[in-house]
Amino acid sequence: MEDHQKINCTVSSCLYNGKATKECLLTNIIVKPCENCSSGTASTETLCGSYKAKH
Repeated sequence: MEDHQKINCTVSSCLYNGKATKECLLTNIIVKPCENCSSGTASTETLCGSYKAKH
């Protein structure tokens, strides 16, 4: 049996956010570095490259 990780997400403006479960509805995501940032902390150096705004 394979173990599968879950992607939790609370970014309600994202098209892939599952509000009821607070999980990303995608099977995988791309994590990208923020441009021109070198603070050494994940919260300011990384972002979800798979984000799409709800319209």
